[in-house]
Amino acid sequence: MDERPTHDTALKDSAPRRTWLAAERTYLAWLRTGFAALALAIAVGRLLPALISVSHAAFGLVGAAYGVFGVYIIVLGAYRTQRVRGALHANDPLPSDMWVIWSLTLIGVVLAVATIGLIFLEV
Repeated sequence: MDERPTHDTALKDSAPRRTWLAAERTYLAWLRTGFAALALAIAVGRLLPALISVSHAAFGLVGAAYGVFGVYIIVLGAYRTQRVRGALHANDPLPSDMWVIWSLTLIGVVLAVATIGLIFLEV
């Protein structure tokens, strides 16, 4: 026997389900990005200095900054998820939270420039 919901029931329920599942996928993307930054912390702080045979101190500091950035991303992901879910639950407009985008952009650019600068200074 086929016990799937009827076409009418599935259509009635599908948009909110898709929206909640999209919010969940977005949260998982925040987590993946945060964990990628943590992996980058290890790569910049430990692996890169070993590969180019240089002092670990400056690279260690930049690597630690990537680690803090990864934790920041994970925390912001949880914050943003709660804000979006609250708005969806209340049927309110989604929050823009532009400060989140700009803070991530600024920190990411600073870390990228610091990493590139260190590589050029040490090579």
